[in-house]
Amino acid sequence: MAQAATAAVDEHGHTSTGVSNWKVGFWTFIASECLFFGTLISTYMVYKGRAVVGPYPDEIFDVLHTTISTTVLLFSSLAFVLALHAVQNARKKAGILWLFFVIAMGAVFLYMEGTSYLKYIDYGLTLGSSTFGSAYYVLTGTHKLHVILGIVWIGALIWLLFRDRIPPAKSEQVEIAGLYWHFVDIIWIVIFTLVYLIQ
Repeated sequence: MAQAATAAVDEHGHTSTGVSNWKVGFWTFIASECLFFGTLISTYMVYKGRAVVGPYPDEIFDVLHTTISTTVLLFSSLAFVLALHAVQNARKKAGILWLFFVIAMGAVFLYMEGTSYLKYIDYGLTLGSSTFGSAYYVLTGTHKLHVILGIVWIGALIWLLFRDRIPPAKSEQVEIAGLYWHFVDIIWIVIFTLVYLIQ
């Protein structure tokens, strides 16, 4: 039985399906994250219409501002695709440059969303102002923490690339980070649609 289990994984860490153990594990993590965000989004959808006191979503949300920050985040996904392609083709400098662009766009997104927070707080929407406020800040704040984690991860990849620790044969490290970044972007599209567009 032990031999059969060993045979299912080759010397490169690939399962019998041809997918690496890292990817299988990461897709499992993504699935759990989907359930986690699904719970947060569902909670927000339940409580957003139950706020007894204002401010209310249609009174304060700046859809245009958030649309711009969302567009920036989406372009960061494109930059990550280009970074991965460069690393896979042994173009280290181009890969590093594109990853810097990803970090820059992620930082712009966080800055723009941070300015929105400040404006909403001025309007009276705080974490403790209402159940709507609590649900909103927990949902969007959790997403922003994921963006920050992604930026730190990408920064680590840049450092490894500078030190020639990620050759084309090991580009899966960049690919997995890219899967995480794309996931964060997709989750934001869902949040943007349900929170800002459907009020």
